[in-house]
Amino acid sequence: MEKRLMNVKELSAYLSMPVPTVYAYVGRGKIPPACIRRIGRALKFERAAVDAWITGQRQPQATAQG
Repeated sequence: MEKRLMNVKELSAYLSMPVPTVYAYVGRGKIPPACIRRIGRALKFERAAVDAWITGQRQPQATAQG
C-alpha cells in the first residue's frame, strides 16, 4: 500500500530531482500549495495532488494571442 504523504526525500526520488531543487521549488511557489502539507516544521506532499500537478503540466498549454 502506498503512503498518502511523502517527505522531501521521497518526493525528490519520485520526481527524480535533487532534494535542494525540491526546497527551491517550494520556496519559489513552483509546487502548488495544494500539494504541500506542513506538519510542524516538516514538509509533506500529497501524492494524489502531486500526480494531478504533474499530469496537468504535461498537457499542452494554450497561449494568449492578442
